[in-house]
Amino acid sequence: MMLMSRFRALPQLRSAVRAVSSLASNPSIKVFPDPSRPTTHHLLSYLDTIPPSPALAIGTTTTVPPSPNSLQVNHRFLSILNEVLKKHAADDPDLQSQAKAFASPGGFTFIQSRNRRGSGTGAGGASAEGGAGGAGVGGWVHLSDARNPPDFGRIAWPEDILGSIEVDGQGNIVGNFQASGTYRIITNEGILGLSPFLRDKLIARLREEERKA
Repeated sequence: MMLMSRFRALPQLRSAVRAVSSLASNPSIKVFPDPSRPTTHHLLSYLDTIPPSPALAIGTTTTVPPSPNSLQVNHRFLSILNEVLKKHAADDPDLQSQAKAFASPGGFTFIQSRNRRGSGTGAGGASAEGGAGGAGVGGWVHLSDARNPPDFGRIAWPEDILGSIEVDGQGNIVGNFQASGTYRIITNEGILGLSPFLRDKLIARLREEERKA
């Protein structure tokens, strides 16, 4: 009888695993019923733990896919995201490649030269003007959301700029990552999209926070 009970429980477990779905536009983001409002709200999370942790979720939404009007962002998640970017953005291969392209003779990027460093507000890159290459002076490169990448030689929209980091005239990262202050988790173009490197760092940090709970 005990053996039969175990076999009955197995399909239920498999059903629970299958219940975890993902956003079509970003499969890394899981969709769960919100534990406190399961019939009207959904919880969005980078973690696939059941039950999900509202404290570590991106936020809640009344519609799937989410929209700027339906998503209520979890501010603790946003703080964790900024801490991860501050710690790891300089090691992101995509951002390093962008920094090298900035320094190349034919490279185009939007920069703020060091001799104008104090002229903007917030992160230097977010308020910078356009320029061609680093001209041996150095400046800022931007970490942009992958949901709406800018054309070559163009700056991303402010709501798509996660932050900026300073580089020298040879394209070496020499400064610390600065959050832009204008970034939005979700826009009409989609929801948070990170490079594989930074996404993995974010998930690792979220799992670390989950173990502390």
